[in-house]
Amino acid sequence: QVQLVESGGGLVQAGGSLRLSCAASGIIFRTYAMGWYRQAPGKQRDLVAFITRGGSTNYTDSVKGRFTISRDNAKNTVSLQMNSLKFEDTAVYYCMARWDYGLGSRDYWGQGTQVTVSS
Repeated sequence: QVQLVESGGGLVQAGGSLRLSCAASGIIFRTYAMGWYRQAPGKQRDLVAFITRGGSTNYTDSVKGRFTISRDNAKNTVSLQMNSLKFEDTAVYYCMARWDYGLGSRDYWGQGTQVTVSS
């Protein structure tokens, strides 16, 4: 059974930092690409940051230079370091694991962790 458990969310003032972590189980972690998505109230869920099996990363423009995604294959974890947080970063953040099996892919999701940035 695949489980993705996020932690590290909370309330922070604008300009502050938070570090989100996602612990994965039930998968061969090193074979999965991992991502962080977020969903603000009334909005769709959008990609924040993505890291491939090989460690290549990409970010949505609004977080470039402020957020850093990383993975630890030995610990089956993916993290998102968020610095210089802004009010508009407020959202529920979701961890995603993607298995690309060639003909398609399958995504698994965590339950989400709330990040609230006060202005």
